[in-house]
Amino acid sequence: NVIDDRIPQKAPEKGYEGRITASGSTVDKGASIGGGGSFAAGPLVFPPDADHRKTEDYKIPGPPVSNRLAAADGLERDPAKTQRNSDTEVDTYGAGVSFIGEKGFIGVAARKTSTEYGVPYAQVIEDHDHEEGDGHDHEEGPVAIHMNQTRYDLRGQYALDLGPFETIRFSAGKADYEHSEVGRTGDGEVHTTFQSNGTEGRLELVQTERNGWKGAVGLQGLQRDFVAFGEEAIVPKTEVKEAGIFTLQRYDGANWGVDGGLRFDERKLDATLAGRPPSEVAEGFGIDWSSLGGSRSFQNVSASLGGYVKPSDNPFLALAVSHNGRAPTEFELYSDGPHPGTGGFELGNPDLKSEVVVSLEATARWTGERLNIEGHLWGAKYDGFIDRRPTGGTDPEEGLPVFRYVQTDAKFSGMELEAGYALWRSGDKSLRAEAAYDWVRGETDLGAPARSPPPGLTGRLAWSSDRLNSTLEVRHVEKADRLAEFELPTDSYTLVNLSASVKPFQDQDVRLFADIRNLTNEEAREHVSFLKDIVLAPGRSFRAGITYRF
Repeated sequence: NVIDDRIPQKAPEKGYEGRITASGSTVDKGASIGGGGSFAAGPLVFPPDADHRKTEDYKIPGPPVSNRLAAADGLERDPAKTQRNSDTEVDTYGAGVSFIGEKGFIGVAARKTSTEYGVPYAQVIEDHDHEEGDGHDHEEGPVAIHMNQTRYDLRGQYALDLGPFETIRFSAGKADYEHSEVGRTGDGEVHTTFQSNGTEGRLELVQTERNGWKGAVGLQGLQRDFVAFGEEAIVPKTEVKEAGIFTLQRYDGANWGVDGGLRFDERKLDATLAGRPPSEVAEGFGIDWSSLGGSRSFQNVSASLGGYVKPSDNPFLALAVSHNGRAPTEFELYSDGPHPGTGGFELGNPDLKSEVVVSLEATARWTGERLNIEGHLWGAKYDGFIDRRPTGGTDPEEGLPVFRYVQTDAKFSGMELEAGYALWRSGDKSLRAEAAYDWVRGETDLGAPARSPPPGLTGRLAWSSDRLNSTLEVRHVEKADRLAEFELPTDSYTLVNLSASVKPFQDQDVRLFADIRNLTNEEAREHVSFLKDIVLAPGRSFRAGITYRF
């Protein structure tokens, strides 16, 4: 759910509004510039926008390949302190028009996005004595992703008097997406191209609020065609169709309330498996794609019920329970091949069923004059949790680690705590201390789930005023050593970040901003990343820029 101003719902107060932003960064020699606005002409509002961003390979504090991976695979790490093939270039631009009347609006918009970015690879010193096909060949060299997407949107809302309903909302979108994996050596050969073209729509009837009771009912549908062709087309041609019906209801009393939702949806996949030969890896798991039916259908029911009490200004207490179903994707069902984006050979599981989870979440919040505290405690029990797990093997052609989608029962629990205290206040000026802690633990029938996020603790000291805002942030992430089979641990790290923005002119909305990320140049690897043992987070970086709003 992304709410944006691509299709305006109201006219700007002065008849126009907009923003222009430009910035630069040191760690990747990055530069960006962009702008957008909203301009009214009678009942019509036009929202053009355009953005450009370009970066080079970013600097890192140490060798990109982890010492654990190097020791496990007998590799000699490239000592270069640059994350090679991490450059990016992004261009986006869009335009549209919205008609705004007394009872609602209707608008259309188009947006084009073009991106080229490198895919980081294992930077090791090659041993040319290895024989071809022994898992150490890098004949293809670095790969870049060339991505293009064109999206068209229609959105509207109209006030009506139709029985219990007061408003109708509708939206439709069409997206044409394509990305190609292109070699960056030799003649720039295109290895594989992925195309996804789809249309989606949603219709919602909003109920008239009566004595604190409000709600909505609606329909949603999607149709998408996916096709991949080339030497690494790991998923067959697939047509996906989805349809759903839902309702959301809420009642707010004087100091308590309840809300709930109910949804039924169906997902159909029709994959072209005939004539698709299995890889050696798939044969090893007993999969013969051509002997399988390529049509699968999944029906899921999702429901939620929650309630809250607020006996006075403090505290706020809430409890929610939900039951959700999710159908597997075409990648989880039918993958069979190397996937450069995740650095592994991925093998789907055509026998997957829907993933079903029952979850419970409790929330408590206290908001005082100086102190505010909020906590969330949750648990989730999965029937048929879909997990991408390492198998311990490598594919015979490129030596990539093999991952397979499997299904297992699983339990997850977690907590999030946040607190803030106003140390000093005077007029519009304040100095505030903030802290946050997050923790997650999971268990499956196969052991710990892969890529479980380790606990993290964040502390901030924030100054705010009408002209100047600044923040000092320290975030510590613990070592990840509760691992799935064949998974490597990840070291702890502590990042120190500084940020500030200043408004130099009292009568104009101009902001100068600057920040320093990773002030101590710490080596940081994100355990949840597929590429965490070959990719380091950026080193110390200074970024500065300017934003003008009118």
